[in-house]
Parts: sequence; structure tokens; C-alpha cells
Amino acid sequence: MNAPSPNARAPRSPQIKRPKHKINGWINLDKPLDMTSTQAVGAVKHLLAPEKIGHAGTLDPLATGVLPLALGEATKTVQYMMDSMKIYRFTVCFGTQTTTDDREGAPMNHSDVRPDDAAIAAVLPHFEGTISQVPPVYSAIKIAGERAYDLARAGEHVVLQPRSVYIARCSLIERLNADEVVLEVECGKGTYVRSLARDLAAMLGSCGHVSALRRTKVGRFHVDHAISLDDLPNYAISDVYASIDAWLEPIECALDDIPAVTLDATQAQRLRHGNSCFVPPSAFARHAGYIQEDGHELYQAYHAGRLIALVLREDRVVFPLRQFNLNH
Repeated sequence: MNAPSPNARAPRSPQIKRPKHKINGWINLDKPLDMTSTQAVGAVKHLLAPEKIGHAGTLDPLATGVLPLALGEATKTVQYMMDSMKIYRFTVCFGTQTTTDDREGAPMNHSDVRPDDAAIAAVLPHFEGTISQVPPVYSAIKIAGERAYDLARAGEHVVLQPRSVYIARCSLIERLNADEVVLEVECGKGTYVRSLARDLAAMLGSCGHVSALRRTKVGRFHVDHAISLDDLPNYAISDVYASIDAWLEPIECALDDIPAVTLDATQAQRLRHGNSCFVPPSAFARHAGYIQEDGHELYQAYHAGRLIALVLREDRVVFPLRQFNLNH
């Protein structure tokens, strides 16, 4: 019998795949500093091994706070969570504009002007309501298929078009020192806090950047009730189902603004098979539903107290838009 070659490789042991868990719902995660949203998702994925996972609303590494994570069937509702109003508390540092409009960028412009509190408060109303805003050059917006920040890092001249965003309120919270003030903004989808700080400073005859940023609210999720990455293993150390109510929020958290309709067993069965069904007008709420781009009203459809689908209504008929498998 020939001896094995000294250069022969040992046979690979088969790789054991971790079992995936059927977890359906949302985690209100408090993202830590110096971690990307993708890294946060990866950490939770490694810990809980859900069948599917995604996040609603990217936070830069500089930012901390509420990062809603969708697990399982909740990933079908991410777009509705992203449409929710958000609250940010952030620090504007006057005197220096950076390439990224936050403290991670290189200095590019300087000013000796330090606006006082009265001057800041006087201009804040100009940033409320529906306003036009130019996103930061270092952003994830695509230009001809390329991310703006990739083009900027490659040294290319990046020009982004202004876009309309909605800001419900913008408030001065406190003065930290001669250079820095803390503001709070409640805003809609697509608003860039870094652009807000840049434009505010410019209106005040100065320049500035964001030196700290914390998202305190997304939809119904508030940072006071968020779970840190350090705390999550304590809930899931032995069995992800052992204390699931301590960290998992229901799928419906993303659907607060969408009215509901209750269906009987026959109607529910038709929807589960991808078919439309007739629903009497009396079953619907009196106010108009969430309007889709095609003009149909959007509803949550329930049967026996369980969410089964999102449906589009056309007069007396509803059509399934997204179905939920919530048997587990």
C-alpha cells in the first residue's frame, strides 16, 4: 500500500449549515457608532439566523439610533416603514464645511462667522414644509448606474439635482459651545440631515457640517425602547423563541397608516390562492385608504385576527398585492 504524498491535502469535512429560524416581525435596533447599516444587519443575521432579513432606512457609520430591521415576512413591508416620518437629533458645527458634510470628510471651506441662537431660530422656519434640497455629493444616489460617493471618491465632479423633501419641524435644542448647536428635525423620506446642516449654515452666512447624529424615531419605533446589539444576545442566547416578545415587534408596525378590512373564510381563501374577491363597501373604513400610484386604495386584509395580505381595492373587488405566510 502506497504511503500518502506529503503534499496531499486532507479531505475537507462537510460544512454544516446553521438552521434558519422562522421569525416574522421587526427589531427596533439601536445602531452603534462606527458601524454601517449592512454590518448591523450582518451581526443580527449571525446571531438569530432568520430566513430573511433587511433594514428600513440606512444610517451612516457616524449616525446612531433607530434602525428598524425586518425579519421573515416583515421584509415584504420594508417600503412602508421607509415611508414613515423620522426624527433626528444632530449637532451642527459652524466654521468648517467638509467634503462629506459631516465630520468624516476633509475640510474644504472655512468661516469666522458663528451665528447666535436668535439668528438660528429666525431662519429655521425656512427649512420647514416641502422644501428643495440638494443631496450631499457623498451619498448613495445613483448617477448613470454608479453611486455618487463612488464617483466622488474617484475624484470625479459630481452634480446632483435638487429634490423635494418634507420637513414637519426643525427646532433648536441647545447651544453646546461657541461652535456647536444641537437641532432636532422631524422629516419625511429622502431628507438628508447633512444637507440641512450645510444649507442652514450657508443661509446664516457661515459654513458648517454635522458632527453628531442620532435617529430617535422611525414610525412608531422610538430609541427609548430600542435594543442594542450588546443586549440582543441576552434574549437569544439559548433559544430565539424563548423570549421573542421582549425584542420582536409585529409586522403591522410598518402598516400604521394603512386602514384594515376584515374578510371571511371564503374571501381569505381566494386571496391565499392569488385570486381577487368581492367585498361589500360596508366592510371598508369610511376614510380613503392609502393611495397607490395606480390610484387604487391599499388595505391590510385580516382573517380571524391575523394579517393575511395587503390588498388593492377597486370598488367592490380587492386584489392581493402581497401575501403573508404567518402560520408560524
